[in-house]
Amino acid sequence: MPAPTQLFFPLIRNCELSRIYGTACYCHHKHLCCSPPYVPQSRLRYTPHPAYATFCRPKESWWQYTQGRRYASTPQKFYLTPPQVNSILKANEYSFKVPEFDGKNVSSILGFDSNQLPANAPIEDRRSAATCLQTRGMLLGVFDGHAGCACSQAVSERLFYYIAVSLLPHETLLEIENAVESGRALLPILQWHKHPNDYFSKEASKLYFNSLRTYWQELIDLNTGESSDIDVKEALINAFKRLDNDISLEAQVGDPNSFLNYLVLRVAFSGATACVAHVDGVDLHVANTGDSRAMLGVQEEDGSWSAVTLSNDHNAQNEREIERLKLEHPKNEAKSVVKQDRLLGLLMPFRAFGDVKFKWSIDLQKRVIESGPDQLNDNEYTKFIPPNYHTPPYLTAEPEVTYHRLRPQDKFLVLATDGLWETMHRQDVVRIVGEYLTGMHHQQPIAVGGYKVTLGQMHGLLTERRAKMSSVFEDQNAATHLIRHAVGNNEFGTVDHERLSKMLSLPEELARMYRDDITIIVVQFNSHVVGAYQNQE
Repeated sequence: MPAPTQLFFPLIRNCELSRIYGTACYCHHKHLCCSPPYVPQSRLRYTPHPAYATFCRPKESWWQYTQGRRYASTPQKFYLTPPQVNSILKANEYSFKVPEFDGKNVSSILGFDSNQLPANAPIEDRRSAATCLQTRGMLLGVFDGHAGCACSQAVSERLFYYIAVSLLPHETLLEIENAVESGRALLPILQWHKHPNDYFSKEASKLYFNSLRTYWQELIDLNTGESSDIDVKEALINAFKRLDNDISLEAQVGDPNSFLNYLVLRVAFSGATACVAHVDGVDLHVANTGDSRAMLGVQEEDGSWSAVTLSNDHNAQNEREIERLKLEHPKNEAKSVVKQDRLLGLLMPFRAFGDVKFKWSIDLQKRVIESGPDQLNDNEYTKFIPPNYHTPPYLTAEPEVTYHRLRPQDKFLVLATDGLWETMHRQDVVRIVGEYLTGMHHQQPIAVGGYKVTLGQMHGLLTERRAKMSSVFEDQNAATHLIRHAVGNNEFGTVDHERLSKMLSLPEELARMYRDDITIIVVQFNSHVVGAYQNQE
């Protein structure tokens, strides 16, 4: 877990940029309100508020700084070599092949590829994948953090346990509780599939376990064991809501251990969206809270690819979400609850874990902050109350659950944070992954989109397309291949090595100006197994 000072004062590695930013602004939460003035606000999860104006006013502009400091040397072009590009792109990639038979049933999943490309430092995205050991099915999810990585880290560690417990039958819950009472070894609930960089917080494991145990004890009390049917949709909704409630409660109660006390507060005051898939045979459930997405790749009879969206964004582009918020609050707040396409004019996602600044009453916020550690009490962001804050909570972690019955033509599922969807259209995402997985490229007419293209440029585009077949094989991971296109595609839809090199060469403190963290999981389905399920019926 990063040191507390690293959360509120991100380190800047480049010495010259450190001096630039050091003279430009002082702020406890730099990524919330102190981005350089030319950064589009549409790229920020939070919009700077006038309350920060005097606190975060630059001492001198970027232009004044650069004009006042001339350099004798001429800037040199620097491009990463293809091996260097590959090293960066593949640093966080992970692949897992699912055994066709896991002892309980034949799996409809062949395997999955995942990868992450940071823009924030440290990266605020997280990912998780696990096999349910006491029930059937597999869980996969992506988590997009904001105001730091604390909440996304906690949710990535904990949510799958809450879901797995929610899916357990009454008898198994009793067996687990009896094992804890008697000090016997517990039945393993999940088998995790993690990259070495994906870690668990050992310091908080006991706290997290105690909260989870309280949850399953309540499930035991509520369920007498008369009904053995588990509603997956209900289990997913209950798990999301209960974890968010526990995050809030842990922050209110605090902990005698100063490190844990600060940790639970950081988790609660930061936030995270989540997009989780549960796959059991041909039954696919997607639970989404926020603006990450789940996209199904479908291969049509002619071999072409189409995208089927299995989640809805919970933001201002979703009219139903705006109406939901307006209905949950008095009519006199209709113009302030969503302002400038943000919740209370500040937050982009309308559903998220954590973010207690949009959930707690003002009195509760002040009481927790005043009794909390100095790092929290001295932080301007945590003390800031959103404008027009009259009838909380304004934010919920309740997911929207979508069910889809898999068909043989459903070849793969893409789960990704909004860093991908901001740069690529869903149809392009599905086509690129589909062509990668099948090794087939359907030759469409080259679209130049109104650009004036010379004969030489057109020849170059045709040459690039002809080389595409061989270039696919430099990536052994579908998520990596997708990130390569997301970052390196030019206006003609092909990967431009020069552009890719420039984007990957950006120092970490500049990268966020151009893109967000990108986290992707590509799940490949076994069409033969899916077809066999259908034939059995």
